[in-house]
Amino acid sequence: MKLTKIHRSLLALALGSIAITRASADLIVTTNGAQIVGKITLIHGGDVSVSTEYAGDIKIKQSKIVSITTDRPVAVKLTSGTRIDGVVTPNPSGGLEITSPDGIVNTSLPKVAATWTAGDEDPDVIALRRHWVYEADVDIEGKNGNHNQLGTDLAFKAKVVSPTDTLAFATEYNRQVTDGAKSSDQFRAGVDYADNFSDRSTWFVRDEAGFDRVMEIRFYDIAAAGLGYAFVKTSDETLTGRAGLSYRYDDYITPGTPLLSSPGADFEIDHALKLPHSQLTNHIAFVPAFNNFSDYFITHQSAYEIPLANPAWKLKFGIENDYNSKPPKGVKTLDTTYFTRLVLNWGQ
Repeated sequence: MKLTKIHRSLLALALGSIAITRASADLIVTTNGAQIVGKITLIHGGDVSVSTEYAGDIKIKQSKIVSITTDRPVAVKLTSGTRIDGVVTPNPSGGLEITSPDGIVNTSLPKVAATWTAGDEDPDVIALRRHWVYEADVDIEGKNGNHNQLGTDLAFKAKVVSPTDTLAFATEYNRQVTDGAKSSDQFRAGVDYADNFSDRSTWFVRDEAGFDRVMEIRFYDIAAAGLGYAFVKTSDETLTGRAGLSYRYDDYITPGTPLLSSPGADFEIDHALKLPHSQLTNHIAFVPAFNNFSDYFITHQSAYEIPLANPAWKLKFGIENDYNSKPPKGVKTLDTTYFTRLVLNWGQ
């Protein structure tokens, strides 16, 4: 087919636009030969963050990359601590060339500790700062028919996080009414501080107080302090155990039920596993009283989180168990809650 002058002009313009778009983008070549075109926004912690037009923001393991090419100067920090601002290109020997106003530096990709936009702040400096992280959960359920049920669960968490310590605040209220009778009515609020005195070891203090009217608890308080250790600590999974001493106070609504005021122990296990597009978390706490080891309290929560289209919003599915070995007369020892909650995270 013969192209007219106008057709040839349009084709040249289209090809030129494609060439300009490709030329003005960064290029990543992976170990399996794939080429990813986009903008490298950050290399940090063994991950390469790339912004693309066709897949949005993605992360690639640095170990899975053969070479990178940037179309603009970027800040590059090597594992030796040396920092260079320049354009990054592959060199014939298989390494990298960083072309700066002061000359060319040859290195290899494994020796690149971090890169970021030239003129911005070092991500390691930013990571050392304390910052707030927030989470809000809401779950409202209703049912009409054979049974009338209305349930509400509201929770809020706030953390001040740094590489050396974490201060966390949490509060939650759960109320369930089934056929006009309360099946759940509990409130809890707590604070938890953990200080990392080594890479895997911490000391902690925590306090949690609240009420559970279905379990006939007018007011309870658990204060604890002790040591923790991270048995597993990777970017995708953590498994932490904590053990210490506690003080437990339970004041019951039921007449004739003596209040509990006793020192005790505190044992906790926390597990978090990041999956490709979701996260699994587990928490178990066991608090026995010293004056009667058969009098203990166990709390458990397992949850599975799935991000929505906006990653700040998630759906959380899970189960919670509260076990009181010595409840008031007529009250069951185990209270189980199944939940589906809408979660909003910000400040990450």
